[in-house]
Amino acid sequence: MRKIHHSAAGSLVILDGLDLVVPAGEFLAVRGPSGSGKTTLLNCLAGLDSLDDGQALINGVDWATMGDHQRSAVRAQSTGYVFQSFNLIPVLTAQQNVALPLRIGGASDREARRRAREELDHVGLGDRREHLPAALSGGEQQRVAVARATVTRPSIIWADEPTGNLDSVSAASVMALLHGAHATGVTIVLVTHERDVATVAQRRIELHDGRIVADDADPAES
Repeated sequence: MRKIHHSAAGSLVILDGLDLVVPAGEFLAVRGPSGSGKTTLLNCLAGLDSLDDGQALINGVDWATMGDHQRSAVRAQSTGYVFQSFNLIPVLTAQQNVALPLRIGGASDREARRRAREELDHVGLGDRREHLPAALSGGEQQRVAVARATVTRPSIIWADEPTGNLDSVSAASVMALLHGAHATGVTIVLVTHERDVATVAQRRIELHDGRIVADDADPAES
């Protein structure tokens, strides 16, 4: 796959002939220095960004061949996304934020509220469900974000630096939740610059200048 950023200053290759297969059920960590293409890779895999060349397939289907409705349905029903900056909607309570992907997916308001409550209980925030994001700590906001990502029972979770804005205790809590999701069979693709976070994944790849320079699943690298 190839991704180029075009601007008035010229063109910059972000992903350069990158080839990656993530088997179902794998926990993959993507590392690399700033500007190596980690987040761009994740966004292309998740269908949030388009490629200039190549394909990004999810369950064998190319994102580029899907219409807007199909892409939205796949994102709402089959994938979850955890962002470094949480990306919670500030005017919605924790429960409303978690219920949102269910409502987008067509669940009734009653069913969405019930499942959101269950998911917040699971991440230890049942007593905070009526709080707005501004009233929650960073660690609590990220646990809400994890609950939002897992409430639809997705097959894949994309996580972009999910511990980047957290202290060590909160980071460990969030990673435990992601490991719990992985234990149920969910595929996890996690971008991180933190070596300690990456080491707990089943497989680690290293990017540099938009290319994979190390892959510990390759016998030549082990």
